Amino acid sequence: MKAIKYIKGDATCPDAGGNKIIAHICNDIGGWGKGFVTAISKRWRQPEKEYREWFKNKENFNLGEIQLVQTEEDLWICNMIAQHKIITHSDVPPIRYDAVEECLLKLAHEATQQNASVHMPRIGCGLAGGKWEEIEPIIERTLLAKEIQVYVYDFE
Repeated sequence: MKAIKYIKGDATCPDAGGNKIIAHICNDIGGWGKGFVTAISKRWRQPEKEYREWFKNKENFNLGEIQLVQTEEDLWICNMIAQHKIITHSDVPPIRYDAVEECLLKLAHEATQQNASVHMPRIGCGLAGGKWEEIEPIIERTLLAKEIQVYVYDFE
């Protein structure tokens, strides 16, 4: 089984040849404007535009769903709905690990179809309040189990 490659750098500038998918987590209330999405929006307009349209028409806009948006000839952004609402003052963080798993299973299928590597920050561990020690095994069970090369970026 492949292992996650950890890289210091910017996940919006994937360091690999061939087809690439940048995966990140979105909330289920149509909010886009904090966290990693701001870095995406600085480089491409389309992922935010299509996410907002998806939210507006409500078609299959649910936890566990994904949306692939092509931004370059060999690059897609995968909007994954795996965060319920946004940070509240309760003990339960907005991340939904079962939704992360559902999203990554769907992403594994898409990445296999596109023969693409997957690139991401430490998804779910920022505003969503998740723990990497919960997310990493999900990545292993979904993407790595399908022999997909995964790159995780940490800011320098």
